[in-house]
Amino acid sequence: MDSNSQTEINDYQVPGFILNSSSRRSISSIQSKTSGGHSIREVSFGELGSKPIRHGSRGADSEGFSASYKEINDDDARLIYINDPERTNEKFEFAGNSIRTGKYSVLTFLPRNLFEQFHRVAYIYFLVIAILNQLPQLAVFGRGASILPLAFVLLVTAIKDAYEDYRRHRSDKIENSRLAWVLVNEQFQHIRWKEIRVGEIIKVSANETLPCDMVLLSTSETTGVAYVQTTNLDGESNLKTRYAKQETQMKNPENEKISGLIKCEKPNRNIYGFQANMDIDGKRVSLGPSNIILRGCELKNTEWAIGVAVFAGRETKAMLNNSGAPSKRSQLETRMNREIIFLSIFLVALCVIVSICHGVWLRNHKDELDLMQFYRKKDYSESDVENYNYYGWGMEIFFVFLMSVIVFQIMIPISLYISMELVRVGQAFFMIRDNRMYDEASNSRFQCRALNINEDLGQIKYIFSDKTGTLTENKMEFQCASIGGIDYSNAKDSNEDGQTGGGPFLRPKMKVKVDRGLLNISKNKHTSEGRYVNDFFIALAACNTIVPLTVDTPDPAVKLIDYQGESPDEQALVYAAAAYGYMLIERTSGHIVIDIQGERQRFDVLGLHEFDSDRKRMSVILGCPDKTVKVFVKGADTSMFSVIDRSLNLNMLKATEDHLHAYSSKGLRTLVVGMRELSPSEFEQWHSSYESASTALMGRAALLRKVASNIEHHLSLLGASGIEDKLQQGVPEAIESLRKAGINVWVLTGDKQETAISIGYSSKLLTSAMTQIVINNNSKDSCRKSLQDALIMCKKLSTDSDATSGGSGNRANQLALIIDGTSLVYILDTDLEEQLFELSSKCNVVLCCRVAPLQKAGIVALIKNRTDDMTLAIGDGANDVSMIQMADVGIGISGQEGRQAVMASDFAMGQFRFLVPLLLVHGHWNYQRMSYMILYNFYRNAVFVLVLFWYVLFTSFTLTTAITDWSSVLYSVIYTSVPTIVIGVLDKDLSRTSLLKHPQLYGAGQRQESYNGKLFWVTMLDTLWQSIAAFFVPLLAYWGSDIDGSSLGDLWTLAAVIMVNIHLAMDVIRWYRITHAAIWGSIVATFVCVMVIDVLPFLPGYWAFFRIAGTGLFWLCLLGITIGALVPRFVVKVFVQYCRPDDIQIAREAEKFRNSRDPQDAQIEMNQVLDPPRT
Repeated sequence: MDSNSQTEINDYQVPGFILNSSSRRSISSIQSKTSGGHSIREVSFGELGSKPIRHGSRGADSEGFSASYKEINDDDARLIYINDPERTNEKFEFAGNSIRTGKYSVLTFLPRNLFEQFHRVAYIYFLVIAILNQLPQLAVFGRGASILPLAFVLLVTAIKDAYEDYRRHRSDKIENSRLAWVLVNEQFQHIRWKEIRVGEIIKVSANETLPCDMVLLSTSETTGVAYVQTTNLDGESNLKTRYAKQETQMKNPENEKISGLIKCEKPNRNIYGFQANMDIDGKRVSLGPSNIILRGCELKNTEWAIGVAVFAGRETKAMLNNSGAPSKRSQLETRMNREIIFLSIFLVALCVIVSICHGVWLRNHKDELDLMQFYRKKDYSESDVENYNYYGWGMEIFFVFLMSVIVFQIMIPISLYISMELVRVGQAFFMIRDNRMYDEASNSRFQCRALNINEDLGQIKYIFSDKTGTLTENKMEFQCASIGGIDYSNAKDSNEDGQTGGGPFLRPKMKVKVDRGLLNISKNKHTSEGRYVNDFFIALAACNTIVPLTVDTPDPAVKLIDYQGESPDEQALVYAAAAYGYMLIERTSGHIVIDIQGERQRFDVLGLHEFDSDRKRMSVILGCPDKTVKVFVKGADTSMFSVIDRSLNLNMLKATEDHLHAYSSKGLRTLVVGMRELSPSEFEQWHSSYESASTALMGRAALLRKVASNIEHHLSLLGASGIEDKLQQGVPEAIESLRKAGINVWVLTGDKQETAISIGYSSKLLTSAMTQIVINNNSKDSCRKSLQDALIMCKKLSTDSDATSGGSGNRANQLALIIDGTSLVYILDTDLEEQLFELSSKCNVVLCCRVAPLQKAGIVALIKNRTDDMTLAIGDGANDVSMIQMADVGIGISGQEGRQAVMASDFAMGQFRFLVPLLLVHGHWNYQRMSYMILYNFYRNAVFVLVLFWYVLFTSFTLTTAITDWSSVLYSVIYTSVPTIVIGVLDKDLSRTSLLKHPQLYGAGQRQESYNGKLFWVTMLDTLWQSIAAFFVPLLAYWGSDIDGSSLGDLWTLAAVIMVNIHLAMDVIRWYRITHAAIWGSIVATFVCVMVIDVLPFLPGYWAFFRIAGTGLFWLCLLGITIGALVPRFVVKVFVQYCRPDDIQIAREAEKFRNSRDPQDAQIEMNQVLDPPRT
């Protein structure tokens, strides 16, 4: 994730507080994570206003603010009376703390589950067919047999849903029955979680899980601090600090009654935001995200904490976020619906043909209908002549049409849907178990969170990747610094890594390389250089949200300092300060302690302004030991240089800018640090404004941003830092393979341009041979001109390239587009989008720098809404969520910045390089298998329907069938379904080695070679021929014989099953024992079922099979049908493979004859076919 903490859009979550100069009481800040995070919540949880999202917007005031940051008024406020649950709940009827994640109850399961299943239109179709078959006039099949296929599919799905819901109910019961300490009659008593009410006071002990969302009242620490771990909520394992207000910290609810009123926002999903005021003891204090602890978090390193419940049960932030990623639909399944429409039209055409022919037949035989079997109008069996059920010419035609629909119903393969689900489960199993996608560092396997888009992995054309934590490790290492205009970049290992400070020897847990010269200067604070260095490292140690924890070692005299924080950037900076002798050793709600060269100094934290994407800065106001008050500020260079006092030292400013450019060119993440000393009047003015803003419920966020901006000006430049974020293992090779596969890799990062370009070169995304098009503009008109100039240049380069290559079209000039977020503000959601799309489509590489989260989603939408190409987004953190959910396929990286991206993704894995086996191997296999399975299902069912259709033409269009009802039903369910599923899970058209060696083979999925309209119609033509062979060979063989219809029906059934299974066997590439068992076992199972059906005397066709199977002609017909139906297909298949082979077939031949064929020749041949010129 590009948290961009040192450059652009960092995620800072801070315990904002000020220390009143007179009362020394802490007042909480009310803001939470960055505004970049706000944008994420907009898309992730859908809490958007009526206005559309503007992807070009960057600021915190973007449209669609999350609920936690909407301004709330008294009417929208939620009132909680502390320690008075009766009064709290009597009027407002807040939710109880019982949770329910189960979807069904015993009474609602059947109707609700059926309602959900019938959202599939195909199910409604088969239900209508089954109902029609129940009518006496239309009864073609047995009534039970007609319902069986649909009932079977519904039953299997219902059992699966019921089991999943049972597990949810069991989990809910365990959760609701857990015990918590609740204050009842001035004593803490054990109460079950489900009985907790809003307004009650709850006590939580160390390592216990919080039962609801609570505002902290007091903790075991005298400073009111509590440490919580939010792993169960957002996946982040680092400890976070929360604070109790000093007004309540010293109160003991068991000894004195606590009462007060909390006015807070209504429940919402933003886990990083909270706005409230608390009236207690006649005072009003503000509450923010640093004062609330959420359900599901665990209390750590704190003996106990007491709080008041403000949100319970389904209204807690954890439960409001208890929803999966948005449902996505496979592109292959969407295209399949088009073919199903064609098959439906074909079905209707068959029924129309039968009904028209039936009408003509009735007209031609109207004088014979009185006595003709099935159509005689009179019943002469009794003395009184009665009319038979004859409804007239028109109604008879209509009834025949409906009966035809019933007979030919399996033209729409109902079994296909359940087969696809089973195949996807099998494919997911093998993807999860693939050890080549197992990350040892994080001990995490590949996760398949969405089972319905496996095949989309084989058709990806665009990859949109985050940089930090996705391409890089997100393990920051301090490399260099520019302080006072002097570059210190000769870092080496240091042996001086701790100090005593009058107690045990303290040593940072992580070692940092240090510059010897800088280390020596840091020990002498009395020189001009030393003063700059001193202030610089105090800023690094103080201006952050890091929590220092002391860790014991085997040596009692030595203790380690472990810095816990949400931002790896901040951790790296604090460890760097410690390595140079400025060790942060204590943080409380009102002060910090820094061990400076062995001397512990206390700094009062008078106020803190957290990072937001408007200011792109973070500042802290410190009361220093020398009684001065200073504001320390750090942030992105673009935002910091605008508030630096340029009149102080122009030479130092120029030198620092040069150093920043050099650091960025090396791929380092940069940060600028400044400082200003505040006069007493300035401090009092700021303090008054800050206190007023922090207690406001209306416009609080905007007021606090204004207060911050008013104090962050005329700063003295201290220096800049450079942090290295190394590339993950295998990233350059992975990007090279993906590009060879014809996939366009775009990088969307919040880092500055120089850093992004450097990473682009090191990852092989950019090459020295590429022509770079850079767009950095600050107005819409300049953006328009830059885009037009770029398009003209592209056209010129293309023309020159064509002339150079003799018109072959092979482009010699590769183009790379580099564009920043400021330009995107004026391009996205405007008329310039079309020009940007045209330009980007002509470029081989696109690199977007300094982009906000919503802009990432806007870039994905730019391609997704204008092409049919499949898009994939991959990222590791919260600001990638909107991009991940916008793309066709979203992949989350289990990285250093929590699991927000994973929770919103369709798939999750540990390393970027795993994309190569995921797409090029599993994606290719999944697409090939699913494509074949869909076409095969269409063919398999259409063959059977056409056999029935041909029979109707020879039976006076009466819709009687020679094939028994049960054989018709079991044909799709038992006779032919298992081989399809086995092949869909296990077959491999190429080996893993070949697919990885020749990435170009992935292009088959991008070009839709395995599933397209041409293949569908060719398959249908083949189906037509095979049905003719299957029907007419037995018909002609037994023409004039006394064999009955049921016996012929058994022959046609067996012939169809043998034919479609051998058809399948012809296309199998990899044979396994289970493949043999499935294919040949299905044929054997069909024989057994037919024999069982024919030995049951109450079913039609009693003993039919045994009569016909006793003749040699029967077995000769089976052989003749198989040969006659499949030989043409075999001949065409051989001709295509040897005369017009595609890339897959070439590679397969290379596999077979690897020892006798030169692999290099095979590679060249495929390149010529697979790498067409870009147009």
